[in-house]
Parts: sequence; structure tokens; C-alpha cells
Amino acid sequence: MQSWIKIDQHSDFSIYNLPFGVFSESDHIKRIGVAIGDQVLDLYAAFELGIFKDVDFDVKVLESDSLNDFIALGKSTTVKVRELIQAELCTANSVLKSHPSVFIKQSSVQMHLPVKVGDYTDFYSSIEHATNIGTMFRDPDNALLPNWKHLPVGYHGRASSIIVSGENVYRPKGQVVLDPNAPPSFQASTRVDFELEMGFIIGKSTKLGDSVSTETAEEYIFGKILFNDWSARDIQKWEYVPLGPFLAKSFASSMSPWVVTLEALEPFKISGPTQQPAVLPYLSFEGSKNYDIQLEVSIQPKNCQETVVSQSNFKYMYWNMNQQLAHHTVNGCNLNVGDLMASGTISGKRSDSYGSMLELSWAGSKPVELTEGGTRKFIEDNDTVIMRGHCQKGAIRVGFGAVKSTLLKAK
Repeated sequence: MQSWIKIDQHSDFSIYNLPFGVFSESDHIKRIGVAIGDQVLDLYAAFELGIFKDVDFDVKVLESDSLNDFIALGKSTTVKVRELIQAELCTANSVLKSHPSVFIKQSSVQMHLPVKVGDYTDFYSSIEHATNIGTMFRDPDNALLPNWKHLPVGYHGRASSIIVSGENVYRPKGQVVLDPNAPPSFQASTRVDFELEMGFIIGKSTKLGDSVSTETAEEYIFGKILFNDWSARDIQKWEYVPLGPFLAKSFASSMSPWVVTLEALEPFKISGPTQQPAVLPYLSFEGSKNYDIQLEVSIQPKNCQETVVSQSNFKYMYWNMNQQLAHHTVNGCNLNVGDLMASGTISGKRSDSYGSMLELSWAGSKPVELTEGGTRKFIEDNDTVIMRGHCQKGAIRVGFGAVKSTLLKAK
């Protein structure tokens, strides 16, 4: 496809992408837009020009502070909207071309959290990550817990503290054990970490008691985002037994503002790792369900250049999204539009592809070198963590932009 919009060949937001997000200008009125190159197409304005005249939906869903109502229209509508935009951006006599005011520079808008997240589930689906953690803290010869290869391990997280890229994070406080022979102390965490993750947004609700199969799971997934699941490792170490993470995770998680649709990601499907032992029937699937998405994480200290500390790929995930959704709902748990499912930390096989500082520095024993000197074992005050992701297949590039947040001193 060739668009009349000028798009840099390295742009994440090519004509093949067209992700959805929520933006505002100086008027502070939130509305839905689509990213194309370095611009945002205002969908409300495009509707007023008659672009979507053959699609039956209320324009009010486009002047909204979230994508939820738009997503709830269903894929029969949202896919058609995206296809119409794509066609208009490739048609020389498009009405959009003669009305340039419907495009706004991304640099001049404020992006907002794309969805109202009602419920958030975090999985633990990278075998490399789980093996690293088990090796580090349990038994190198028996790193994975007995259930790990039989089901996608997950837990319910805190939705209220999910923030959009650009919002800062305060260093959390909690109970920390400094001496195993002494009571815990209350203090600011000294081991704040990032977790390189991706999330998917639920696009279709279910009723209590219903379940979703691996075969139909993609009908319930609207799209994907980048996700930084901030963690406080010292707080986590003390609190996670017996019920898992609590304060160590709930202080903040950062989400990228643009939601890339599954339709845009279709060309990048690949086969995942071989699953042994064989999974139970409700987790079995056919076809390629993983995605080749190149990922990287950078740390940028205040007034310094950023250093790429990790280069990973979503293709490494042992448990795919279809399996995660099938397992999540097999007991009859209902889904709501806008729910967020996060992948868990995405680590690769190489030491420079690990998805957390806990692994990269091996619990602080191997400090990570920074470009402008200095090292990091964990994230320090005023460090900015930047995650990026994109897919590339020949001339087709589809990217996610970035999720970027700065860690501030504890309040």
C-alpha cells in the first residue's frame, strides 16, 4: 500500500498499522484518534466528513475519554472503520486530503490512557523468565514449579494504578527484611525494577459461567499494547508468601497510549515454543499463535543519554494469548470490554534479552553498565525507563511507539 501521507520508513505508525488511542489538544476535550506517521487523525472530524457513512454507529463514541464504547461496537464495526481509514489514506482524491485540519501533529497533543481498565490480570508466561527466577531463588536443577508447564500461571492485579506513558512513578514504600534474624523495617524500596511486558485489551464481553476456547479467543481480543509492570523486589520478597505480589506491584504499571489491533499484527504470526508435556485439551490449539515483535528497554538517567539494556522478543512466550484467555475463562469467569491481560515479564535466551533488572543484574550481583558511565543494579531516582516494540516484515512495519515513565523519589 502507498499512502499520500508522508511517512518515514522507520515510523512505527505506517499505513499498515493505524492504531487507536485517546488524545486531546489545548481544549482538553478527549476524543479518539488514529496514529499515522507523526500525526493523529481525528476520527470525530473524519466522521463529520462522511468517511464512515456506510457504517452504522453513534458519533458520540468517538468523542470519548476511552476506547471502551468504540471497542464495544464489535469487530464487524471497528475493523470496517480501520479499513475505510486505510483506503482513504491511499486514495489520491480522498476527502481527508482536502481537509488537512483533521490531522494534528502528535507532538502537539496529549495522549491519555486508551481504555478504562475494569479488571487487570498479569500472567507469568515466559519460560526463560520463570527459569531465571527459579534458578536465582529456589533450585537451579528444579527451577520451575510443578504447575508451570501445565497452565498459564497468573494473578489479579490492581487496575486503579495503571497509568499512561509519560506519567511519573513515585518510589514505593513498604516492609523490607534487611536481616533474616530481625523483624522487618518500613522504608522506601531500594530495589525498584521494571518488567518488560505486553498486554492485550479485551474487545468482547462474556457472561458469568461462559468460557472462551483457544479457537475463538482472537474474537475477544481487540489489540495489544506495551506494558511496564513496575516492581519493588525487596518488598515483594517479604510479602509474596503465601498469596503472591501485593504492594510490590500495585504502586504503578505503565501502558503505551496506542492500541495496535490484532488485524495489523496478523502478518507477524509465528509458531511458539514446543510445549512439553502435552497440555490438557482445553489449552490445545492449532496454527501459529505467537507474534514476532521486537522489544527493547532503555534506561535514561537525568540529563544523560539512554542506554539500551535489554533486547527481547514477544515470540519467546511459552503460553500464548489464546491459551491465557482460555485458561482465564475456563472456570466461568466473565470478561468485560476494556479488561487488560498482561503477558508477564518477556525474557529471551541471551543474558542481554532478559526483561527485568532482577535478571539483567542477576539480583544485583552483576551491575549493568550505562553509556555515559555509571552502573545500575536496579532503577534509581530520576531514571526514565523506556520500552519500545515493533514488527518488521519486508517493507511492512507495525510498531507500538513507546511506554516511558520516570521514577521519582518516594513521597
